[in-house]
Amino acid sequence: MNFINGALGYVLRFFADMFGGSFAGAVFFFTLLINLVMIPLSIKSQKSSVDQLRIKPKMDDIRKRYGDDRQKLAEAQQKLYQEENVSMSGGCLPMIIRFALLMCIYSLILSPLTYMSQADKTKVQNVTTAFSESMTQLKKEDESKYNRIVEETSWNEKNTRNELSLIRLIRENPAIFEDVMSEDDYAEIKDDLDAVIAKDKESGVNYEFLGMDLTLTPKFNINIFEYFEAIWLIPILAFLAQMLTSVISMFINKKNNPEAPTMAGMMLTMPLISLFLGFTFPGGVGFYWICSSLIGGLIQSGIQLLYGPNKLLAKNRSKELKERYSFEKKQLEKFNNPTVEE
Repeated sequence: MNFINGALGYVLRFFADMFGGSFAGAVFFFTLLINLVMIPLSIKSQKSSVDQLRIKPKMDDIRKRYGDDRQKLAEAQQKLYQEENVSMSGGCLPMIIRFALLMCIYSLILSPLTYMSQADKTKVQNVTTAFSESMTQLKKEDESKYNRIVEETSWNEKNTRNELSLIRLIRENPAIFEDVMSEDDYAEIKDDLDAVIAKDKESGVNYEFLGMDLTLTPKFNINIFEYFEAIWLIPILAFLAQMLTSVISMFINKKNNPEAPTMAGMMLTMPLISLFLGFTFPGGVGFYWICSSLIGGLIQSGIQLLYGPNKLLAKNRSKELKERYSFEKKQLEKFNNPTVEE
């Protein structure tokens, strides 16, 4: 994963430089590029799903005949896959590759200091770990001071591997490290901290988006009129983006298969998860979810529309009829003219 992230990090940095150091611009076009690259895998996965649907009646018949004999059942299924030229794992491999790549991208977005500013990963980890341990100790010794620092810095002890939170610390209040840590602990990481700060300044990455600081973690408060912040728009937009793609996907699935259940409850699951997590992670992560939902969701919906079961099955049926017509035509020619050789 580190090797893949390292290579993808250069691509992300390229987009950032192209758009004047904009983190938001880099994430958007990087997400667009990755989803375009993954289109062939998505098409392959969709075709494999349709192939499974096409041979389902034959597969059901085999299960009825050999349901009690697992060995014969497996042999008959394998023979059917070979005869129909269908891969047993054709739909799994593209999904595994896609999932692995998405996990790498997610890790990449969480680590802009390492992969965009190209700071030394070990130094970043040393600084983050040392500060996190000091905050844990401070919570035990002086909870009021701990709460004040959390409020000021938007630090989340559950997201200690999140470099976006670290960026906010070194930019907004670098003196906080010396304030929280003991003299000995601070002396141990001072050189690493200075090196990370220097790399961040050198990269010149801008984490602002429409006036919102994407290193800031949205903090929800039930009193929305008094405590509303602009950064709340990130999780809200993440919810709306996921809802939009879910509705479009459900509409296309219903069009491709009118008998399929609506499953409106499931449609709300991912949008609500996006909303909840949007108030847990810094805005940069939520912004990536917005881009991923809109770009990935719309591309996937387009693939479902263009390569839907009805279209692919009709195309396959047309191919079978043409092959049958060609065969019967040759048989008639041989019958009417016995001199015609095969």
